[in-house]
Formats: sequence, C-alpha cells, structure tokens
Amino acid sequence: MDDLKTSEAWRIFRIQAELIDGIETLNDLGPAVSIFGGARFGEESPYYIAARATAALLCQQQLAVITGGGPGIMEAASRGCFESGGTSVGLNIILPREQHPNHFQNRSITFRYFFIRKLMFVRYALAYVIFPGGFGTMDEFFESLTLIQTTKIRRFPIVLFGSSYWQGLLDWVRAEMLPNGCIAPEDLDLFHLVDTPEAVAEVIGSYMEQCRQFPGEQRRTTV
Repeated sequence: MDDLKTSEAWRIFRIQAELIDGIETLNDLGPAVSIFGGARFGEESPYYIAARATAALLCQQQLAVITGGGPGIMEAASRGCFESGGTSVGLNIILPREQHPNHFQNRSITFRYFFIRKLMFVRYALAYVIFPGGFGTMDEFFESLTLIQTTKIRRFPIVLFGSSYWQGLLDWVRAEMLPNGCIAPEDLDLFHLVDTPEAVAEVIGSYMEQCRQFPGEQRRTTV
C-alpha cells in the first residue's frame, strides 16, 4: 500500500512538471494555429503536400504552427512552417510505435500524458486545422467541438481539410445525430470544410481581422 501511495504521489508530480514545462515553453509564443492529421501519410500524398503549403501560408500571416511533432501530416505542417522561416512547435508524445519527432521544429516538448499535450494544443491556438487522419485526429476534432459547444473555450475556427475524406462523416452527423436531437442545428456551424490551402488561410485570416476589429475578444482560447 505504501508503494502504491508513493507511486500515485510521484505521478502527480510528473503531471505537474509536464504542465509547467509546457506553459514555460509556449507562454511567449504569440498567435498560433494547431494543425492535426494522420501520421501515416508520406511525402507523395496530396494531403501531405497540402498541409505543407497550408503551414507556409499561415506563416505569411505571422502565425506560428503547432503540430504533434511526429511524421505524416504533422511533419508536413512542421516542414512548411520551418522552411518558411516561421516558428514550428512540436508537441511530441511517448508512444510505442509510429510517433517519432520530425526534424522541422524550432520548439519541441515531449509529453508522457495525452491530456496535458491536448491542453497545450488548445490553450495556445487561435484556430484548428484538421487534415485526414485516424482515431487521434477524430478525437481532436470532436473534443474541440465539445469544448466550444459547452463554452469551455471561446469559439474559434475549426477547419476540416478535404471534403472527399470528411463528407461521409458529416453526412452521417446530419442524418443521424441531428434528427435524433443529439446536436442542435447551430452546432453544424462550428466548423468549416475546405479543399485548398488558400481557403484555410482565408478562414483564419478573416477570424484574425475580426479579432483586430474587436480587440476585447481574446485571440487565445481560455482553458
């Protein structure tokens, strides 16, 4: 029993240390966008190419780019930002497979706990861009919708890239969740669906302009 209590106590200290490390590393970051997507896309994938171009366009808007720090779409976005002279942040996590840090990061943090990492994604972003991906990508998408829907964070742009990938899921949401009263009609307005890097930049640029017109609205989400 004493060993268990000691173990649980040290886990709390590790959690606290990760939280402090994340805050100290990112607190002066400035305006940033979190980009998500699958780790299994190679350089030849149209989604990899689009993520790289999207990150480059966001850097032209003086935005930092935050990714999960790994391969695939994460690497593409980190790379597009890094090659454009922007600030590329990698929020890496220790996993048994697939996750290894890419080489296009100006700032890098490695987490043990998913929930601390996810907090950093949302706390320091003024928008989410979500490319095709697996369960982890879906998790980030639906969690962001939940946080905004329940007013736990301020409303900010959630941009889905790739209508051919996302349309089936969105059709199901409209056909099943909405008629059954599981969501409200206005919840379908919480996200954008686009097919080009330029459209991503336009959505986020419009939001930034709105923030400038109404400076009382904080750009950074409140968590």
